[in-house]
Amino acid sequence: MKRALAAVVSVLALGGCVGASSVPPRQFFVLDAPGAAAAPRPTAQLKATLLVAGTTVDSFYDADSLVFSRAAGERQYYQFASWTERPARRIAFLVQRRIEARGGFASVAGLTSGVSGDLLLNVALVDFYHDTAGAPSVVRVAIAAELVDARNRVLLGRRVFTATAPLPSDDARGAVAGFDRATAEALDPLVAWVETAAAAAAKPAR
Repeated sequence: MKRALAAVVSVLALGGCVGASSVPPRQFFVLDAPGAAAAPRPTAQLKATLLVAGTTVDSFYDADSLVFSRAAGERQYYQFASWTERPARRIAFLVQRRIEARGGFASVAGLTSGVSGDLLLNVALVDFYHDTAGAPSVVRVAIAAELVDARNRVLLGRRVFTATAPLPSDDARGAVAGFDRATAEALDPLVAWVETAAAAAAKPAR
């Protein structure tokens, strides 16, 4: 009985289906996704400028509210939990910050900065939701990356990076912790792949 009651409370908290007399205040969260401290840095810096394009995203995910799913193929918004910045825009910033911090390129800039670049990284947010269909619930993240030779307009590679993360608690705050972890677990290999693909493209053909 206690377990059933807890499940009902969790569902109400996700959908915001509460009485008018007990409407909770809206909470705002920052997507942080700290990188892995132990990730090996590039052995040599590429003499190239990398431009990072703003993240493209399905229109449903291009929202302030956190997203959850109760069943496969179904998506809903949290009613009382929002991001301070939409995930697509925030992820583009996190990617750029990660790559800059690692020092693998001569310089890194946003596509709209006006800087001329040698390489272009396109990022797309494919999935970004709290999956409550099973027990325990998890966060699912999928990010697609596309590296382009900006000067010759040649595609150098394309990959999709996926990650899932368990939640410390089945509520908005727990979901945010899951989003942070899953996003980090997708971005760390993405950044390493960009460096590897760029280094391979820079090697002279034999």
